[in-house]
Order: sequence, then structure tokens, then C-alpha cells
Amino acid sequence: MKILVTGGAGFIGSNLCDLLLDRGEEVSIIDDLSTGSLDNISHLFDNPRFSYTIDTILNQDAMDRLVADCDCVVHLAAAVGVKHVLENPLSSIETNILGTEIALKLSNKYKKKILVASTSEVYGKHMHAPLKEDDNLIYGPPSTMRWSYAASKLVDEFTALAYHRTKKLEAIIIRCFNTIGPRQTGMYGMVVPRFIQQALRDEPITVYGDGKQTRTFTYVGDVVEAIYRLIKCKEGAGEVVNIGGTEEISIADLAKKIKELVGSKSEIVFIPYDQAYGKDFEDMMRRVPSLEKLNSLIGFTPVTPLDDILRYTIEYFRSRAS
Repeated sequence: MKILVTGGAGFIGSNLCDLLLDRGEEVSIIDDLSTGSLDNISHLFDNPRFSYTIDTILNQDAMDRLVADCDCVVHLAAAVGVKHVLENPLSSIETNILGTEIALKLSNKYKKKILVASTSEVYGKHMHAPLKEDDNLIYGPPSTMRWSYAASKLVDEFTALAYHRTKKLEAIIIRCFNTIGPRQTGMYGMVVPRFIQQALRDEPITVYGDGKQTRTFTYVGDVVEAIYRLIKCKEGAGEVVNIGGTEEISIADLAKKIKELVGSKSEIVFIPYDQAYGKDFEDMMRRVPSLEKLNSLIGFTPVTPLDDILRYTIEYFRSRAS
């Protein structure tokens, strides 16, 4: 099977490439390297079952050739990270909406199965748990640009579902909940790599807000395993599926845990949101997924404990610093 991974040089994409190749699949990727890196895939360059294209997913000619030549598309390419989205709102919206439309249009043209990566951010301001795929969604006003990312990914979901319903396209939407692990960068506002890098340097660990907001975190190895099983799953077309962890933790407690695991002398410092992100930011106070649908479709639930995920990620950053 030949699988096209858009955003394949990114954090999740490159880890998915590793798994697919280990399972004997053929892999092609497209990535413009805006948030991905050749370092993430350089170890694959000599693999005859791997090929890469450095280009934007907005290049329809390049995408046409790649989709025509594959059996399945995993569409991961997107603007990522709160910081990046707030600093680049227009290009983020264009990448998320127009890029996904191109991927869906071409998948439909060549009748290829497609998995479209969405995000837990689409749930918005919900405080209940667990979050189910058919829950209502609650956002802030459009004047608060922070919500543009969630809204653009929701448009992607609507578009994919419309292709499925009107064109019978075999499309599955995956909502990922705070994926972490090796190769993730703190450059675009990702909390765990930022905390780890600060702790390793004995710098202040900067918690935005009061730290009472809670999240679950998912090991990237579990996420790509779930994606692989969904690729092979004969059911699930037209479904939205959560992929997430199960251990809920406050961001303040996360900072403490990372400090302890690193053995850091860092002070934990709380910074108001407006100082960290400016006026366009509003946080989601809780995000915990329901995993019933994922388990029913593929018989799999992310299993890696949070302490282990953090240890793997800390070791990755330690190895890069040495």
C-alpha cells in the first residue's frame, strides 16, 4: 500500500512515516517545511520505499501527481500551535481551509481513502468530560482571533463530511488531543517541549494563566498506531473520531511533574495570558476525550502513561542538547 502523508516532515507526520515503513508500506510525503524539518526525515532518505516532495499543499499540480500515485491520503499538513496561529492568522486560515479542500477534491477525483486531521480545539469552551464526537461546540467571538484555528479546522470537518455524504468519499476525521513526544518543538507554543527545555536549562518554567486549566496528553507513538489502524479499518467512513490520552492533569501540576522528572532547579512562574499571547487569546479550561468510538472501530486505546511519555520526551531533548 502506498500512503501519502501531507505534512510528513512534521512532528506527527515523521513519526507516522517511521511506523508505516516499519509495517512494510510505501510512503510519499509533501511538506513545505514551514513547521516541519528535514532533520525529522533525513534518516529515511536511503529507504527505497520513501519519497518526499518539498512544496506547499496549495500547489494543486504537485498534489494532483501525489494523490494520483497513492492508495490512501493522511492529511496532517496544517498551521500548528497557538503562538504560530496568532502571529499568522491569515496564512493559517488559508492553509487549513484551502489546503484541506485541495486534498479532499483530489482524493475524490482519484477515489482515494483520506484521513483528515482535526483537533480537540474544535470543542471550544466545554467544561464537561469526557468530550464526545457529537457534542455541541462553543466558541468565543471572531474578534478574538484565537478561535480562528478551531473554526478553520471545523470547516475542514464539515467539508470532509460533505464530500462523504454527497460524493461517497471514504473520509475519516481524527480529532487529536495534545499529542506529545520526540521531535515536537516548543517553537510554536507547545507546552510540554517548552516546559522541558526550560527545566533542562534551569530557567523559569513559565505557566500561562493560573495553571488550573487541565489537559490529557497522548504519546505520539499511540497516535500514529491509531492512525495506522484507521487506515486499515474497513469501517469509519464519514465518522469523526477522537484520539487522546486518559490522564487529566492541570498545567501547574504538569510543570511540577516535569521539574521533578528533570531534576531541575527551575522556578515555576505564572504569566498572565495577555502578556504571553496578547489580547487575542482565550483559553479552554478543560479537554478530556471520550475514546469509546475509537475503541469500537479499531479495538485500540492509547496506553502509554503520562510519566513515561514525559520521560521519553525529556530524553529526546537531553540527547539533542548534548
